[in-house]
Amino acid sequence: MAASPDMSDAKFLTVAEVAAVMRVSKMTVYRLVHNGDLPAVRVGRSFRVLEDDVNRYLRESFFDAG
Repeated sequence: MAASPDMSDAKFLTVAEVAAVMRVSKMTVYRLVHNGDLPAVRVGRSFRVLEDDVNRYLRESFFDAG
């Protein structure tokens, strides 16, 4: 069996918290999760997203507009 990564320091955010950090609607976050653009874990009927994944998504989404 493969060793799992240490998740003791991981910070999980709710969809509402992710939306607030990204300054978008909750529907946009759900769309990113369902499209596979933003990894998430399903907990019951809700989703949790690692804060590191949100930061990575934002870093990789920057583009030079000018």
